Parts: sequence; structure tokens; C-alpha cells
Amino acid sequence: MTPESLQTLGALRNLGYFKWYLVPLLTFVIYIYAVEIERKNWNGILIGLLFSAGEFCWEMINGLVLFFTQRSAIWTTPADSAYIIMAGLNIEIFLMFFVAGVIFTKTLPADREMKILGIPNRILIPVFWGIFCTLVEVLLNRMNVLIWEYSWWRWPHIYLIIVNYTAPFLLIAWAYDRLSLRFKARALGLFVLVDVIMWVVFSTILKWI
Repeated sequence: MTPESLQTLGALRNLGYFKWYLVPLLTFVIYIYAVEIERKNWNGILIGLLFSAGEFCWEMINGLVLFFTQRSAIWTTPADSAYIIMAGLNIEIFLMFFVAGVIFTKTLPADREMKILGIPNRILIPVFWGIFCTLVEVLLNRMNVLIWEYSWWRWPHIYLIIVNYTAPFLLIAWAYDRLSLRFKARALGLFVLVDVIMWVVFSTILKWI
């Protein structure tokens, strides 16, 4: 295993690394959702929760890559964290994803047919956020807090990372307009069920992630 993988596994789900800044971070996330509940923005809330549930599933797959390769996950977060949940997911990133979906929906114009620079906004805005998030990850990688071990998933070959971010944003933009609240709620329930089953099997029972 790479040194970064060993470092991550050494701190994995260790409560001894707790830091007090988690309290205001968690308060911030709760405040965001409390505001959206007050506004009855159920669409944005469901999208935010779906985004985080999908991310958790994706992170478990990344953790399985570490187990089966016995070398490294596709991305690793070994740097200082208050709590490392999986090889590529710490509590700070996970809390960010709870808010990211809500933020994204707020950047979508009410008129889904509106064009920006001649491009449909439901295409341009997801692509913008996909590229923006990729650039943030490149910066984190250069700071050695986000490790990319494999040549096909690191600079300058970042096209897969762009797709990794842009595709979910495009899907969210499509679902935001066209799927009912009931359908989104059911999809969220399904995602959570899949997450729970995968976590019980791969983490609790098999201890692979």
C-alpha cells in the first residue's frame, strides 16, 4: 500500500482525532436546512439529501478499490481531519456535500428554457460547476491533502474528474424540473437503503471499507 493509504487506514474512524470546529460546521449545515424547511423548499432539500446519499455510495465504491488493489483508492484524503469516514471521505467533505446540492439548485434559473450566452442554462450551469469543482480538487491535490495515485485520475488527465462532477450536476438539473417531489423522496429512500446495505455488508460484516 502507498504511504498515504496506510496513513488513512491508521486514522480511519478514530474518534481520537475529534476537533471542535466540527460543531460550528454541523450547525451551519443544520441552519441551511432549517432555512429551506422554513421556506418549504422541499425540492432543494430533497436534491441536497440525494446528492449527499449518492456521494456516500460513490465513496464506498472508492473504498472498495483500495481493498481490492491493496495499493490505493482512486482518491485518498489522508491529511489532518476531525474524522475520516472512508479512504476518500472525511467528515468535512461529507458535510460540504450536504450543502452542495442545495447551493447548486439555487443557481438554477426559474425558467429552465432560458439561455445564457446562447447555451441552455440547464447545460451551462452544471458544466460550470463540474469544471469549478474539478479545479478545486486540482488545487487540493497540489496541496497534498487530496491524493491521486493513478495516472489516469490526476493532472493533466482530469477529464474523468470533470465527468465525475458534471454528470451528477446534469442529472440533478434534469431531475429538479421534471421529477415530482414524491419521486425524489422515493429515490432518496432507495439511495439511503442501498447505502445502509452496502455499509453493513462491506464495512460492518466484511470490514472491507
